[in-house]
Amino acid sequence: MSSPFENAIAAIDSAHSLDPKKIAVNGVNVPYELHYAHKMTEYLGKRAPNASEPLRLAIRAQHFRRWEVPRDSYPMTRVGYHSWRTFLKKRQAEQVEQICKECGYKPDVAERVAALIRKEDLKKDEETQVLEDVACLVFLDDQFEEFEKEHDEDKIISILRKTWVKMTEHGHELALKIPMSGRPQELVQKALSSN
Repeated sequence: MSSPFENAIAAIDSAHSLDPKKIAVNGVNVPYELHYAHKMTEYLGKRAPNASEPLRLAIRAQHFRRWEVPRDSYPMTRVGYHSWRTFLKKRQAEQVEQICKECGYKPDVAERVAALIRKEDLKKDEETQVLEDVACLVFLDDQFEEFEKEHDEDKIISILRKTWVKMTEHGHELALKIPMSGRPQELVQKALSSN
């Protein structure tokens, strides 16, 4: 018989697999959000190998059904971006909390998963900070190269600096081990040299 954790992960991954956006991974097209979720889990293993079940679930569900609310459904401004992010966190937390309950978790555990997805008490809650580190690491490893092609240098350096400030020392150590070359590496060095 499967455990609540196994059932919840399976339900989360099943939803991720519905993402219409695909990415080639080792020559195979996979739904982007499923790829992202596996990357998050991979980096959690490096950042906090003994993570609790609620943190492991929150990490796996970080972008839960995000494609259903595209960025351009909100104004393309800074305020619009923050409104979009706030709405997504709340929506994702509610949906995953429900999945956890349906898979047999007690309400307090399901609520803890939701609180982590909402990134409550960042900087004070150690597990929320681990989640932030992992999200930043996945951005640097998996999304940054594409991201830097779409934005001007000043904006990229500003975002890199903001990303760095959000992370712990342990997160920094892992970030510096991410293999980079060419322009992405140059931009990271610029951002950190004047930080």
